[in-house]
Amino acid sequence: LSEVSSETVKRAHAVHPVTAVQSEYSLFERTVEERGILQTLTELGISFVAYSPLGRGFLSGDIKKMSDLPENDFRRAIPRFQEAHFHKNIELVEAIEALAKDKNVSASQLAIAWIINKGIVPIPGTKRRKYLEQNMAAASMELTPSDVATLESIVPLGTDTGKAYDEFSMGLLD
Repeated sequence: LSEVSSETVKRAHAVHPVTAVQSEYSLFERTVEERGILQTLTELGISFVAYSPLGRGFLSGDIKKMSDLPENDFRRAIPRFQEAHFHKNIELVEAIEALAKDKNVSASQLAIAWIINKGIVPIPGTKRRKYLEQNMAAASMELTPSDVATLESIVPLGTDTGKAYDEFSMGLLD
């Protein structure tokens, strides 16, 4: 199942055991926590797979200004990447990068390690070998409770980083 509510998971699981659910999840997109979906999955013994664990590229280190996105990039239509949120999100990225620098890792490694630390399987969209190697190294990182608390204080639950999709697409989600 993908992008479903707790109620949908419960209904589906009652008909046939669900093995995994996937949704967008990152420091920038924590709706599955806010809506209690992760708790439901834990209660039912269902795995969670996080796509876009790097915040649709914000935590990749490649996006610093709007012009870093190609003109035809779909992210330009996503509220998170539009003027109302873009600069605020870059400030959040810079704070995460500062913490990563202190730990001698990249922001992307820190973000992926944060997800793995929660027992969640991240599926980053990796196009280059060097990023694959960085992402794999994140799997062996150990975060302290203090590291987790610091990350979650930079982007606390409920932080408005902008919607993940345009209004039409948001209306299609469960």
